[in-house]
Amino acid sequence: MNGDSSPANGAPGSANGAPGSKVTARSTKFERSVLKRALQITGAPKVTVRLWDGATAGDGGAAAATLTVHGRAALWRLLARGDIAFGDLYSDGGIAVDGDLTQFLCEMFTATARARRENRWLDAAIRIFTPRPRLNTTTGSRRNIRHHYDIGNDFYRLWLDERMQYTCAYYPDQTFTVEQAQRAKMDHVCKKLQLKPGDTVVEAGCGWGSLAFYMAQNYGASVTAYNISAEQVSYARARAREAGLEDKLNYVEDDYRNISGEFDAFVSVGMLEHVGRAQYKTLGDVVAQCLRRGGRGLVHTIGRNRPRLMSPWIEKRIFPGAYPPTLREMMDIFEGRDFSVLDVENLRLHYARTLQHWRERYEAALPRVREMFDEEFARAWHLYLCGSQAAFLSGSLQLFQVVFAHGDDNGVPWTRGHLYR
Repeated sequence: MNGDSSPANGAPGSANGAPGSKVTARSTKFERSVLKRALQITGAPKVTVRLWDGATAGDGGAAAATLTVHGRAALWRLLARGDIAFGDLYSDGGIAVDGDLTQFLCEMFTATARARRENRWLDAAIRIFTPRPRLNTTTGSRRNIRHHYDIGNDFYRLWLDERMQYTCAYYPDQTFTVEQAQRAKMDHVCKKLQLKPGDTVVEAGCGWGSLAFYMAQNYGASVTAYNISAEQVSYARARAREAGLEDKLNYVEDDYRNISGEFDAFVSVGMLEHVGRAQYKTLGDVVAQCLRRGGRGLVHTIGRNRPRLMSPWIEKRIFPGAYPPTLREMMDIFEGRDFSVLDVENLRLHYARTLQHWRERYEAALPRVREMFDEEFARAWHLYLCGSQAAFLSGSLQLFQVVFAHGDDNGVPWTRGHLYR
């Protein structure tokens, strides 16, 4: 993928950072010195930074890609506000990346992570100045979800698979298309839950309803799925009506905290990122109340190897309220309620492959995205998809699937054979 995915990339800059204007001032020795020092502090990534007057800093010939800064104001915003400034400047054309944007970001993430491990003061400073995620109270969660998901089904339909699944796919065969891999993911989840005809399932955060639909259609389960996105629930209900599965599918437009009833299985795929650490014990209480004795549960979530907040730019512009937990942090859901964790699987590289497929489809649909929204929106979401792929490739993000059951359940499987028959 070439970083030149829009006309704003490569546009000449001005001293004040406005793309397309004539350069009126040269960079100073002080500015070049501060830039070089900033690159050293962030782990000396193998990238080149080119200023508006042609001056460069960085790794020269070994560079993964070149970042071009279109003006003095853009440079100082970048130096002062880091992650947030990078995202906003990329979106509005104040900076451009020449080369593979995903590779560039992967190199930046890897170098910065190395620098943070080696320099405690840098890690501490980043932690201090990283904004806290927005709260996921009942009201806050609705606001956060609307921001990300209710921007229109037509937008997501441009680049997701035919079932509108917006979570990590599963590639037992690396030649799979994203459609094949998403079906394989749903089978993988159903096998982990050992679903059988007649089982009752509750799903917390169902997206556009595809997993619940698949469980009902292919495994004979009756599913109650909760979601607070009006757009997604409306889509899911219409699809259930068209397929004649209304007797097995109940899509509820409500918060997971209001789940009631008792079920044979609990499943949450791609929702824990929206819950927030402060709510993990609440989620655990909900699961304890609704999961029948002898029942099975599965939580599928983006995560971390070390506690860290989400990218400030992604939290601010794309994905408000998001927090990817470590496995230790996830234990707040299970501990104290006598749940036993039965299986943990990390599908990090599967999510990187999923994002590659989404990104390729998104890039092919860029003209339509610009028509639907504008250039800045198109560039922002391009950066989001590339950055997410880079985060999984570099190990900055993980993808955990955790299977659990009540602690006194002696009917749990002795092996993993049921997953691979």
